[in-house]
Amino acid sequence: MAATAAVRAQAGTRQAPALWQMRWLPLLLMAVAAAEQQVPLVLWSSDRDLWGPAANIHEGHITSDLQLSTYLDPALELGPRNVLLFLQDKLSIEDFTAYGGAFGNKQDSAFSNLENALDLAPSSLVLPAVDWYAASTLSTYLQEKLGASPLHVDLATLRELKLNASLPALLLIRLPYTSSSGLMAPREVLTGNDEVIGQVLSMLKSEDVPYTAALTAVRPSRVARDVAMVAGGLGRQLLQKPSAAAAVRPPVSYNDSAPRILFWAQNFSVAYKDHWEDLTSLTFGVQELNLTGSFWNDSYARLSLTYEQLFGTTVTFRFILANRFYPVSARHWFTMEHLEIHSNGSVAYFNASRVTGPSVYSFHCEYVSSLSKNGNLLVAHLQPSLWQLTLQDFQIQAFNVTGEQFSYASDCAGFFSPGIWMGLLTSLFMLFIFTYGLHMILSLKTMDRFDDHKGPTISLTQIV
Repeated sequence: MAATAAVRAQAGTRQAPALWQMRWLPLLLMAVAAAEQQVPLVLWSSDRDLWGPAANIHEGHITSDLQLSTYLDPALELGPRNVLLFLQDKLSIEDFTAYGGAFGNKQDSAFSNLENALDLAPSSLVLPAVDWYAASTLSTYLQEKLGASPLHVDLATLRELKLNASLPALLLIRLPYTSSSGLMAPREVLTGNDEVIGQVLSMLKSEDVPYTAALTAVRPSRVARDVAMVAGGLGRQLLQKPSAAAAVRPPVSYNDSAPRILFWAQNFSVAYKDHWEDLTSLTFGVQELNLTGSFWNDSYARLSLTYEQLFGTTVTFRFILANRFYPVSARHWFTMEHLEIHSNGSVAYFNASRVTGPSVYSFHCEYVSSLSKNGNLLVAHLQPSLWQLTLQDFQIQAFNVTGEQFSYASDCAGFFSPGIWMGLLTSLFMLFIFTYGLHMILSLKTMDRFDDHKGPTISLTQIV
């Protein structure tokens, strides 16, 4: 898998001018565009504790081949030796939304057996977005790890097999998929595939055979189109603005014997004397990033980022975090006590105590900035400050880090957003109008005396 990723990385950097007349160019461009696509991967097993809860990571993350191996290795080493690979021709996460009864219509779900298997499985893991190059080579990877050649089986062949719990076996079950434009055809095919999964699992359950199963696809069924392809080359659809697929950069990771501190932001910008510099491309995904001065233990963490020739000098950013136990909540909480900017022998301090959360979680916020328009979570000790800092889609974790992935994020967003306040105030105003109108209606008084033409004329006094 790593070799496949390396080939893709090399192929993505090659460019050739004036090649539009070559017939094979559209096929090459389609392959490059498809490299950005992903497929879902569903794993479950009859053994317990093979996978922990899936860690929350930044939005738009696609599981790579190396990250996929970190999920598969424990299951293959500690789990059952019988592995089932349900390989569909095409599948996307949108298929589960469209045909999975996601809006409460469980009786209409095309994945009832799969959902039941996940509910009953002692261990399960769902990865909604896996690089489909990694998924397409999954059978080869499983073959290498198990030391067993894949056996292509169907229901009839499976009934004749006698599986042994001590001997490794890799069973490959192909599932079709139709690309028909009708709504019923894909549902019927997916329902048929789900029936095959249900029958296979029932067969294994009746024989009391331990197993680990995986469902994925060779390629996505719904391809997001970044460019319009035509037979002669590239073209643009009318009123279509081509969108550039932004590469997701990995987080900064400080390691000693294991990953200790993770830090990520979609945008990392700093200003000195109102002159702004974007440090995003110099920070994330950079192998030679200078982390000198970083430190970690169970109660204190310091992430130090040093940049040469920033504003004409060397500048170091230090994120200082502390981990403390609070008896009231009976758990540890971490706090980013302050952020330091070192340059030319001087230090600028920013209070960041509002960046806090349970130590088993990471912290996420849309903006961590010294600018008031972005929430002002960073407060300079000396006002006014020559330095300004903005971190967009900020996420950090310095304690209880497992691997290269963030834990569940404690978000800075409050429960009552401006939209919720507007809705509440509007509802209260409407309720006041309704109550006032109802009170007025109930206060109406009708006449209890009427004029009789045979008797004397009545006189009405003012009703108070």
